[in-house]
Amino acid sequence: MAYGTPRGPDEVEAFYTHIRGGRTPSPELLANLRARYDEIGGRTPLLEITQQQASALQAALGGNWRVFVGMKHWHPYIGDAVRDMADAGIESAVGLALAPHYSELSVGAYIHTVEEAGADLPFTFVRSWHLQPAYLEAVATHVRAASVGFEPEVVVFTAHSLPKRILETSDPYVDQLRDTARHVAEELRLARWEFSFQSAGATGDTWLGPDILQTIEGLADEGLRRVLVAPIGFISDHLEILYDLDVQARQHAAIRGVELRRIESLNAAPLLIQALKAAVLEAV
Repeated sequence: MAYGTPRGPDEVEAFYTHIRGGRTPSPELLANLRARYDEIGGRTPLLEITQQQASALQAALGGNWRVFVGMKHWHPYIGDAVRDMADAGIESAVGLALAPHYSELSVGAYIHTVEEAGADLPFTFVRSWHLQPAYLEAVATHVRAASVGFEPEVVVFTAHSLPKRILETSDPYVDQLRDTARHVAEELRLARWEFSFQSAGATGDTWLGPDILQTIEGLADEGLRRVLVAPIGFISDHLEILYDLDVQARQHAAIRGVELRRIESLNAAPLLIQALKAAVLEAV
């Protein structure tokens, strides 16, 4: 399961409306989102990447398994995928969100979407896979590759911000993110690393921080000029990578005299598929 993405400019408004629970966005909010998609060519490759991941996972798991793709906010919807599974005679299933870290507001929402589908099909859910060795090694490998010829002065690990109210419960999101960052940093023996959030929503909530743009400001004030971003909370290229980091954060850094680069997304890297396979098999 992944978040979903419009397949072109004509679908942006309906996609955004679905994210907002059926409430049509204001003209200002819609124009802002359209502009972001325009900056990256009108669409993202998230669906194609998710399908590639599914095919690779299918091959890794073997013939006793079937892998289905469902998106939370656009076609093919999770509910449709669940019904397709039931129609195909599937008798038990594993629900795997393509997000390594658990929050009730993120992975928990995927689980709720599956349960709302109403199919009489027993599911076991993977709630997190943030310390899967192959996932940690995949991130470390991509940091090493991005560092060649660049020699970053600091690596900034990032993930999607969530409303700060999750700290009032036992939600494990922040702790899991920091565990991932620490394990990768220790594996790489990084001299300097930071953790920041990104892509906070435009709501009245207070969101988790510090934001990546604030972190860039602070690093620039320290005189650092080469920053590498490792978005550990995301595994695939989509808007929060291709715009929020590659356009917005990079431009913000350049204004302060900082060269900002990011690691290549894991997408369908073999190590990632190993991690997904391990997470599925451990769940059963």
